[in-house]
Amino acid sequence: MITSCGTRKGYFKLEGKFLHMNQGEIYAYSTDGLISGIDTIKIEGGSFAYEIPCEDKGTLVLVFPNFSQHPVFAESGKSVSLKADASHLKEMEVKGNDDNNLMTDFRKRISNLSPPEIRKSAKDFILENPKSLASNWLLINYWINNPQANYKEAGELLDRLIAAQPRNGEIKKLAQKLKSICNSNIGCRLPAFTEYDINGNLIASRTLAASPVSVISVWANWNYESENVQRTLHQLERQSKGQLKLLSINIDACKQDCKNAIKQDSITWPTVCDGEMLEGKLIKQLGLTCIPGNLVMQNGKIIARNLQTTDLENKIKQLLHM
Repeated sequence: MITSCGTRKGYFKLEGKFLHMNQGEIYAYSTDGLISGIDTIKIEGGSFAYEIPCEDKGTLVLVFPNFSQHPVFAESGKSVSLKADASHLKEMEVKGNDDNNLMTDFRKRISNLSPPEIRKSAKDFILENPKSLASNWLLINYWINNPQANYKEAGELLDRLIAAQPRNGEIKKLAQKLKSICNSNIGCRLPAFTEYDINGNLIASRTLAASPVSVISVWANWNYESENVQRTLHQLERQSKGQLKLLSINIDACKQDCKNAIKQDSITWPTVCDGEMLEGKLIKQLGLTCIPGNLVMQNGKIIARNLQTTDLENKIKQLLHM
């Protein structure tokens, strides 16, 4: 493991070493404004070093070549080490400050647990460590971004975090996200909105609400699973004979990347891309907090959220009797 006790004040440094990955790239983005857009981290000789300005605590999300995502918690003047076997990323160790040490210990503790046991462990962790950024990540991952989550329980845990982190504006944003999710939960009508797509055309929720079946999907060039959803929707739209209406929200930081992908894949339905990633106006209004993410509507009523590719395909075929 690469080790270092610190770096310059006002900066954060992440150093890593991989087994079974000599060269490659990983991507980094932030869920709380630590960095803007997406950074590319080059791996050479199985190692990398990445340093960014950092005045306060924040969260980086690393996106690996297998498209898995893992959090790293940054802190001013700190240097953190990452050690991982590229073939077993779930066993990754990130150490160097309290938040990362706690997250690494949690990851080890849940490695052999069932999903219900993992959520119970995540709840216990949050209650025991309400001041930790790792608790914020677990709340997002297991409650805010989970369509099967108990939102009452999410609200109770969120209240605990707000009390423990009163100066953390990102926690208050989570409260707004949870409210948006509840307003666009299964059984609700699609919230009314108007927005401009990437070509400057005005789109409105009433167009989707008037369709027998409609889907709003979230995707990005750097997320393979979300692109796979796009391809599946493309095929289903062509087979639906006009009965399926689609709207996509692209969260690439660069609008041109979105335009290039749309052209390459011959996407003709409206796509919204404002360059704000997961902080865009429409995505927040609809309570869509993860990638890939989606809302499925039947006659304007939300009947499913954040389905995986196969489940989404089966649901659409069932609704359209295909």
